Amino acid sequence: MNFRQLEAFNAVMISGSTVRAAELMGVTQPAVSRLIAELEAAVRFPLFDRVRGRLIATPEGTLFFREVEVSFKGLDRLQATAASIRDYGAGTLKIASLAAAGAILAPAAIRAFRKQNPGVRITFHITWSSAIRNGITDGQYDLGLAADEIDRSGIDSQLFGSFPGLLAMPKSHPLTLHKSITPDLIAEWPLIGLSPEDRARQRFDETMKKAGHEPKYVIETPNAATICALAQEGDAVGLVNPLVIGEAESRTFALRPFAPEVMFRVYLLFPADIQKSTLVRGFTAELFRLRNRYEMPIA
Repeated sequence: MNFRQLEAFNAVMISGSTVRAAELMGVTQPAVSRLIAELEAAVRFPLFDRVRGRLIATPEGTLFFREVEVSFKGLDRLQATAASIRDYGAGTLKIASLAAAGAILAPAAIRAFRKQNPGVRITFHITWSSAIRNGITDGQYDLGLAADEIDRSGIDSQLFGSFPGLLAMPKSHPLTLHKSITPDLIAEWPLIGLSPEDRARQRFDETMKKAGHEPKYVIETPNAATICALAQEGDAVGLVNPLVIGEAESRTFALRPFAPEVMFRVYLLFPADIQKSTLVRGFTAELFRLRNRYEMPIA
């Protein structure tokens, strides 16, 4: 037996006649009759009784149709899956992000991406950069946004962006009188710092020490959003990744650039030796499209 014969049999069973089956298949009625005859020869039992010019399924034909029907439902599922893969990649997207990019940038990219791909199911995790790297290696994530302190060996990575750090402080802070903040200006002020292993924190500390100042940390936290929240409540100031900053009119704290610039480097991570799916390429394009928008103006 072959697929065309089974297709003719299925069409006759669901339509009730060879004439309507021929219309469904886009062939002639004799062609349908021939295919049915060939299928009966292949299975070696009659599928239909011919009663006054009509085809009536035999008990064997009805039993056989149950299995054919299951097969065609499976074929429909395969066609739907193929359409999903063609239109949406694999139909699911697993994303992980460090907290700074996960606060505003990644959610905005997800919203924009879903407008074009509403049928895609997305999993989104905000976690440590090291956990993102391990998750990429283990196949837990399709792509990730991570800071530059991670080991990038054994994975596919590309630089997403280098963002100059901003100092967050209360709006009433005396440092807001300056357009930019130098190591000399900040030397005597208490600081809120990122974790010591953070590369941007390390670059900031080196810059301060080269200028002859030891940073005076009073609070440490791994999250730039927490630095912003703490900065608006007291006299301490902290260096943050601009990706975590919201629109100027919604802020309850002030921002000033630090000079010389201290860069926050963010990398895109992908599983090694795996071709990127349509979904991954599409979402990556949204991230790059939105990237410059979230390098927020100082206000």
